[in-house]
Amino acid sequence: MSSKSVGKKTNAMRILESAHIDYSVLSYDDDGEHELEKGAAVHTAEKLGVDPEAVFKTIVMKTDSGEICVFCVPAALEVNLKKARTVAGAKDIEPVKQDKLNALTGYVRGGCSPLGMKRSFRTFFDESIILQEKVYVSAGVRGMQLCLNAEDLVAVCKGIVCSVATEI
Repeated sequence: MSSKSVGKKTNAMRILESAHIDYSVLSYDDDGEHELEKGAAVHTAEKLGVDPEAVFKTIVMKTDSGEICVFCVPAALEVNLKKARTVAGAKDIEPVKQDKLNALTGYVRGGCSPLGMKRSFRTFFDESIILQEKVYVSAGVRGMQLCLNAEDLVAVCKGIVCSVATEI
């Protein structure tokens, strides 16, 4: 495990360490790009000098029955709502409002990780994750990404790999 003199460990890091999963931490200056409507994850990839197809952003959604589901898609793509409804088995699904995100997950927009949320939620990874050896996801705080093996990430999240992404 390479946590490279990171000050405080996040829940996501603790989970990876307890599962004996190797990871590294990459930091970048958080200049508020998470407030942009679209493209924040692409900006993160650019700052880190990595392929945006390997950076997976985490989108938290709520179904019509009230179930919270987590979707991880590549930086330059977005969640396809029709596909999300199908894989979640829901009639309707929509993103969780920003002001509700922290109460549900323990994370803020721009720092939401698929690892270490307050509760376990069904987590769906876009099938493109299988094309990546290493992927990058938020460490659970703005300005910090975890790099780890894609298969390890899916396994530790008990994730479901399926087609959920679409072009922006």
